[in-house]
Amino acid sequence: MKKGDSRVLRLLLLHRQMANLFSFLSLPANSIDVLQMLKLSENMEGVSLEAGLCTSRRDTEETDLAYRIKKIQLSAPTKQLFPDTTFPENFSLMTTMRAKEGSQFFLLSLYDDQGVQQLGLEVGRSPVFLYEDQDGQPAPELYPIFKKVNFADGKWHRIAYSVEDKTVTLYLDCKKVETVELLRGDNAVVSTEGVTVFGTRLLDEEIFEVGHCEKIKLKSKCFYSFSGSTIFCFFFICLFWVF
Repeated sequence: MKKGDSRVLRLLLLHRQMANLFSFLSLPANSIDVLQMLKLSENMEGVSLEAGLCTSRRDTEETDLAYRIKKIQLSAPTKQLFPDTTFPENFSLMTTMRAKEGSQFFLLSLYDDQGVQQLGLEVGRSPVFLYEDQDGQPAPELYPIFKKVNFADGKWHRIAYSVEDKTVTLYLDCKKVETVELLRGDNAVVSTEGVTVFGTRLLDEEIFEVGHCEKIKLKSKCFYSFSGSTIFCFFFICLFWVF
């Protein structure tokens, strides 16, 4: 991305339970509201409330609300998100989003206390699932890449990554796409001593303008995964991005 380019990034974070979007999962009651942790409020400069993703739902008159945000960077110490536990070795990351056609960016990044990026969720064509454990494994050239998909085609998508042992599986729009090797070490660790950043990376020159946010839910408790036989810890982020 060139410095000075005009971009708007919109996040939609649903006020209703994520089970409405991911009905194929039974979600636990315990969760972390990331935007609350970041103290995001409509009282902030450049932040307002508007209608969200769903203006009507079956059997309810409730309307999803969204934060409309301009020129803001969202970040927090990772320990603030995991105050009483370590980052899980096996976990899943989910988001519902729409990205402008042709865009390429990192939605979520986790760094250790030395500024090393340990986790990164890329949006765009042939996205990389960036993961690096405490020993620097896998090397960047071995990061999992999903060449068959394009998240940035201007359409809404439900995206879920499931990390188990030494594999990562991508589910797109509730369908399994592919399972790829994740060549990390045994007993891999993602540090919680650093910072979690939404919408950009620490070394990127560009600070995104964030448009709409409804709610970010970060699940740190464990429950049954897609297969119903393996326990994971899940993140939930529901986002709407427009550049």
